[in-house]
Amino acid sequence: MFVSIDGPSGAGKSTIVSHLAQMLVAGGEDVHVTAEPSQGPIGGLCRELTETVTGHALACLYAADRYHHVETEVRPHIEEGRTVISDRFIPSGLVMQRFDGIDPAFLWQLNAEVERPDLAVILEADPEVISERLNERGAHNRFQLSPGSSHAEVHFYRQATERLVQAGFDVLRVDCNQRPPEQVAGLIRDRLMSFFAGPSES
Repeated sequence: MFVSIDGPSGAGKSTIVSHLAQMLVAGGEDVHVTAEPSQGPIGGLCRELTETVTGHALACLYAADRYHHVETEVRPHIEEGRTVISDRFIPSGLVMQRFDGIDPAFLWQLNAEVERPDLAVILEADPEVISERLNERGAHNRFQLSPGSSHAEVHFYRQATERLVQAGFDVLRVDCNQRPPEQVAGLIRDRLMSFFAGPSES
């Protein structure tokens, strides 16, 4: 099982991923948690160059990390029977470089051959809520420093989500405005348990 969790900066991805992993382990699942940029060599370049490299070059670098991440980390763990949870994946690849003005069609083609997650979770929250959280914690990268970045990112995620649904991805949208992280994780866990249970016998 491969699950990706994406959403606007400040939506609480990392905390929700942590809660979800703990819940699945408590339920007897063997879980591997990962994130993008990956801990691999290309992921290191992504973190190093995000502030100085822009546009198509950065989009290609992130896509290269995604393909390498799947090949060297995600797929091997899945093949060993683990549930892999990734903090950011394809949806983020369809969103972040939009801040540099990259055509969404180019971003889609760039990620078209990446292995699809069994479930793509999209966290949703109002821009005002996200903006307040970002102000409290501080920006993590240059994209979050753009005026109106929270509104733009929410808009880009909505467009990316529609594209994923149209392409046949199994997408779970979760509203995070009023729900605490553990409740959001519980909703995702419940959806995953239906996967683990398999088709019901008639």
